[in-house]
Amino acid sequence: MECKIGDFACNNIVVALHSGVPKMRTLVFGLGNPILSDDGIGIRVVQEIRNHLPAGKAGKSEIRNQNTEIEFKEGSIGGLSILDEIDGYDRLVIIDSIKTEKGKLGEVYKLEIPTKSCGRNQEIASTHLSNSHGIDFLTAIKLGKKVGYKIPKIIDIYAIEVENNTTFNEKCTGKVEASIPRIAQEIMREII
Repeated sequence: MECKIGDFACNNIVVALHSGVPKMRTLVFGLGNPILSDDGIGIRVVQEIRNHLPAGKAGKSEIRNQNTEIEFKEGSIGGLSILDEIDGYDRLVIIDSIKTEKGKLGEVYKLEIPTKSCGRNQEIASTHLSNSHGIDFLTAIKLGKKVGYKIPKIIDIYAIEVENNTTFNEKCTGKVEASIPRIAQEIMREII
């Protein structure tokens, strides 16, 4: 399994939920390249979630309730540069594309990074979630922890099976495009 992430800019979008209890700060980060067809699925799903938030919150960058503050970001970054974006959150939800040999288009794989793996003295198993500059996501997390970044204690990765992540096109392929509303609903039910 390989999940390619480029090195481009990020777009911030926040949603927060309020109460007197300390809030869990959650970052929902849609990753991908919006001009490489299906590679932009992570960004498109985050946009879909934002556009279908409850009345009065649609399109907003933050949601607040009693215990949660949710912020949305979109970007084409990876490697060490992701550390600045995720620093200080309690929970990280990454939405990105994946292309496997036998996967079904639009299928969502939920990968959980064990919280013990993010500890300062814990070893992190290798993974193929990497970018074109050769540093994989888990190595970036491990290095970030060592140099003092506040790494989220909970990290969930939603990898969406895609067909074409190399052709220049601002739209996803047909089946992947059609799956965006369903995927957004599935993820929204789990995070909100």
